[in-house]
Amino acid sequence: MSKKEKFRELAENRVKKALKLLKLIGNLANRAHYDYSTQDSNKIISALRSEIKNIETRFKSKNSSDDNDFKL
Repeated sequence: MSKKEKFRELAENRVKKALKLLKLIGNLANRAHYDYSTQDSNKIISALRSEIKNIETRFKSKNSSDDNDFKL
């Protein structure tokens, strides 16, 4: 398997998983099931935006490791 084929296979699987998990995070917005503050939701949104920016930066550069843990 070529590097391009391996990339495509992994990218498709990982993006599908990430989209599924993002939808599950979106389900947390249901106030009928959960209680949260605006500050909590802003932290979640900020963390997700920050990680998307990190991904964009990593694709534009040669560096590829930056781990961040998320906590409310």
